[in-house]
Amino acid sequence: MSNLFSLAGRRALVTGSSQGIGFALARGLYEAGAEIVLNGRDTGKLAQAADTLRAEGATVHELAFDATNHDSVRAAIDGFESTHGAVDILVNNAGMQYRTPLEDFPADMFEKLLQTNIASVFHVGQACARHMIGRGRGKIINIASVQTALARPGIAPYTTTKGAVGNLTKGMATDWAKHGLQCNAIAPGYFDTPLNEALVNDPEFSAWLEKRTPAGRWGKVEELVGACVFLSSDASSFVNGHTLFVDGGITASL
Repeated sequence: MSNLFSLAGRRALVTGSSQGIGFALARGLYEAGAEIVLNGRDTGKLAQAADTLRAEGATVHELAFDATNHDSVRAAIDGFESTHGAVDILVNNAGMQYRTPLEDFPADMFEKLLQTNIASVFHVGQACARHMIGRGRGKIINIASVQTALARPGIAPYTTTKGAVGNLTKGMATDWAKHGLQCNAIAPGYFDTPLNEALVNDPEFSAWLEKRTPAGRWGKVEELVGACVFLSSDASSFVNGHTLFVDGGITASL
């Protein structure tokens, strides 16, 4: 049974993995046996994250590129594949948040959210899939959100992007399952991450969240690892186009 979840001999690229959820997922995939490719735009933070994992025994590559730039993504992925070998698992984690009432939401920030949260999933997903299709196998895991299904005041454009990630995941599965790829998404609830720092530090919001979530607390990033390993492994060989909510029950409860 343990072989179903083993990632030994696999190589995993995690975008936006120098901190937060991306780093936790990269560490979890390493602990399941995978070789890791870290990605980010800040080379200093990327190197620090890589050094941390190497000190723990991981085999780590650093691949700096802007996930919102199609040409840069294609060049980086093609170059890595030709130099180092296959990317067997892709975790599309790069993302951003911006909070303000919808009537005041700046148009330039809306465009930036679209590029960072949706276009990056398309660019990196397509670049990796082109190689995976030729091999007849591959795993793509897109990081969606509880906002894939629910909305809150002040984040309508973010909710828009994460809804799109859920549907893009279905589209990837529909086009690529016949080539041996499994394309799924993980939808985190509210986790204690740098992206949510303002909310974590807001006593009123934290109190609301604890009452609203059946589990009664913020999530810990390590609690996303099991879902990621499952969707990266042979255990999910017939799971495709699915969004797995890891949210302490918040989407199940009124």
